[in-house]
Amino acid sequence: MSLDVAEAGERAESPLTAEELYEAGRAARESLPRSAHAEFTPPPGRDPIGILRAQHEDRLQYLVDLRIERMSADAFAFYRGTAAIQAADLAAAPTTGAEVVICGDAHLSNFGIYRSPENAMVFDINDFDEATVGPWEWDLKRLLASVVLAGRSLNIPPDRLREITETAADAYRSRLGMALATPLVERYFTPTSVRSGRQVLSPETLRLIRQVIKASRKRTTENVARRTLQTEPDGTLRFVERPPIQTRAEPEVQALAQDAYDRYRHTLSPNTALLASQLRLDDVARRVVGVGSVGTRCFVIALRGPTGEAVILQLKEANASVVERFGGVEPLPGYLDLSLLPDEQGYRVVACQRILQAVSDPFLGFLRVEGFAFYMRLFRNRNASFDIPSMSQIQFHDYAQACAVVLARAHARSPKAPFLAGYIGSRGSFVRAVAHWAELYADQAELDYANFVEAAAGGAFAVS
Repeated sequence: MSLDVAEAGERAESPLTAEELYEAGRAARESLPRSAHAEFTPPPGRDPIGILRAQHEDRLQYLVDLRIERMSADAFAFYRGTAAIQAADLAAAPTTGAEVVICGDAHLSNFGIYRSPENAMVFDINDFDEATVGPWEWDLKRLLASVVLAGRSLNIPPDRLREITETAADAYRSRLGMALATPLVERYFTPTSVRSGRQVLSPETLRLIRQVIKASRKRTTENVARRTLQTEPDGTLRFVERPPIQTRAEPEVQALAQDAYDRYRHTLSPNTALLASQLRLDDVARRVVGVGSVGTRCFVIALRGPTGEAVILQLKEANASVVERFGGVEPLPGYLDLSLLPDEQGYRVVACQRILQAVSDPFLGFLRVEGFAFYMRLFRNRNASFDIPSMSQIQFHDYAQACAVVLARAHARSPKAPFLAGYIGSRGSFVRAVAHWAELYADQAELDYANFVEAAAGGAFAVS
């Protein structure tokens, strides 16, 4: 049986059966051949510099130069900060018409390890600022283009890099099918692991995993507290200034903090809310994070427990997803509470994170302060990333495949996932197509990077 793609896209709340969705995906190949995903044509009027400047309008102007500096490091660093450009590029491209909850910025550096509430180390997507409901292809293409760009930075030969990219695309295909064959509850709540990328990992990759896990032991609230907080004679915690990365918040911000924290607690689950009610808010500081996020309003909050222990939360501004703002994708019913949008963008981030991750930070919550939307989370929870520049070809191969596996498992949690499996199928046509697209888009990103560096040198991003 075949179903119209649009019909399959209208029933998020009362989905078709898995078999019907799978057949709808197969039927979609007629209107959009899988080989069509190999094509990339820059849209008319394309303006990457203009998009970046538009993003800067809403950011803290004194941090724009730092964002430009971080994005100027190399083509991959530039790519990390340009999810908006890619969303605009994909807006005019054909899609299958079946949406899922997507990360929106699924490049290689947005995966990593962290500690679950049960004190287990898991591997998953770790950035959700652009997460929303949208075309599943966008996530996969962003991931694969990042594989190409990062692989080129490692000087991996083109033929070998094409093999790695295709292997990652095929890992997404095969693991999506495996996930859909498991019971829904298991699909949602089984934590992912970097070891899931292949049945047998190389000794090099296993050694890398051990190194990252070891390094993560230093990335805890306790260690951050020792380095960034000082204790006043009365026991109050105060942040130590380290400009421009960390500066104590202005008095007017400090005055808003307690009320904001109290309202945030109402968005937590009852057990975490009760825990949070027993923490005393002592201090707030501004803190710069990431590459693409530089310039957004971001704070760290020092809390003190009953025995004097420090707990640090991160409060991060949440703007509309670039998938919506620059990709033109409208919010869809059946996934998120649209009554909270567009005002509560922090809700969007938190909701999508909880959907996409098998296990999430219990401190995730959201709030609005003075007209700005934010989400809150635990700061430093043994979260650690894999250092791509130091990887061998074997390690890079395994890591790219592991990220693709995690992305497939995340997408498999949405109702339309069987449609994806039906469309992709079991042959290599789609895999070869998206791998070729990734190479073409990596070429475009490298050209954009060169133009970006030239424009920056010419003062295109100068703050008046």
